Amino acid sequence: MDGGRAGAASPVAILAERLSKVYVKRRSLREIAGRPFRRAERITALAELSLEARAGEIFGLLGPNGAGKTTFLKILAGLILPTAGRALVRGIDVARHDQAVKRSIGFVTSDERSFYWRLTGLENLEFFGRLYGLSAGQARSAGRSLMQVMEMETLANRQFMSYSTGMKQRLAIARALLHDPPVLCLDEPTRSLDPIAAKHLRRFVIERLNRERGKTVLLATHNLQEAEEMCGRLVVLDRGRVLRQGSLAEITAGLPGRDHYILLVSGLGSPPADPRWSVEVERRDGTLARLSASVDRDGRAFSDLLRGLLEARGTIVSCARREPGLQEVFDMMAPDGERREP
Repeated sequence: MDGGRAGAASPVAILAERLSKVYVKRRSLREIAGRPFRRAERITALAELSLEARAGEIFGLLGPNGAGKTTFLKILAGLILPTAGRALVRGIDVARHDQAVKRSIGFVTSDERSFYWRLTGLENLEFFGRLYGLSAGQARSAGRSLMQVMEMETLANRQFMSYSTGMKQRLAIARALLHDPPVLCLDEPTRSLDPIAAKHLRRFVIERLNRERGKTVLLATHNLQEAEEMCGRLVVLDRGRVLRQGSLAEITAGLPGRDHYILLVSGLGSPPADPRWSVEVERRDGTLARLSASVDRDGRAFSDLLRGLLEARGTIVSCARREPGLQEVFDMMAPDGERREP
C-alpha cells in the first residue's frame, strides 16, 4: 500500500457527518395511470455516512457498484445535495457554500462524453478553463502547463477523438486541475483502461499528484488491488452503509476466519496436524522447507502450531504473516455471510 504523505497531525480535508442521500424513483406514465395513489419508491444511496480524510492523503472509497461511492463524490463536488447530515470540504459546508467548495475540489470521472471530440486536447482545456473563470491567456497558459505535467505536450494539438482511452483519462485529470484545487475526487479512474495504462495512471496519481503536488485524493474504486496499492486509509461501503473504515490493518482486525503465514523451517519431517490449522509444504531445499499455514484466529492456535513444529524437531528460520487481501476482507464483512463480487 501507498499511504500518501499525511501524518496523524494533518488537518482534516474532508469531513462527512451522518450524511444521507435518498432518491425518489421516477414512475412511468403507465405506472401513474394504473396506480395513481401509490407512493413513489425511495432508494437510499447513502445512509448516515461519517468519515474524515486528512490533508495530503489518498483516501479510498471501496465497494461494489451501487455502494454509494459516486453519490458521495457528487455531494462533495456540489453536483447534488444531501438529504440529511452535512459534508465539509476544508471546513466549508458543501450545501451552503457550493461555489467556494467548487474552487477547492476537482472531480474526475471516466465519462468521455463531456469533452468536445473535434477540438484538440489543448483547445478542450482552454474552453473549460474559461468556464472556470480564467482569462483567455490564463486558460491557454494553464492548459499548456498541464499538458506538460500530464506528459502529453506532444499530443496537445491532436484532436481529442484520436486519443487512446488512457490519454482521454489523463486529459480528464488535467481538466480537473485547471483551477489548481487542493482536493481531487477520482471516480473509478482506471475502469476503462488496460492493465498497463491503469498501472501508469496509478503511479502518476501517487507520485506526481499526491507526493509532489500535495493533493488530497479521494479514490472511489471497486478494484481491490488498486485500493491496496494506493490508499493508506479507506472506507468499505455496501448499499450506502459503512461496513468498516481505517487502515487495512484496522479493517482486518478482529474479523472471523483464518490468518495466513509463510514459514521457513529446517530439519522438519512431517508438519503437525490439527483441525485448527492446515499446513502445506510448498517446496523443500535440502533440509529447509517452505510452509504455507492457514491458522484459526482463536488466540492459541498459532502458538500451538509453533510449539508443534519445534516438538517435531524443526528449527523455525523465519515466519511472516500474509495480510488478507481486500477481497477476503469484503467477503468476511458481507452481512449474513453473503459473498459479493466487487
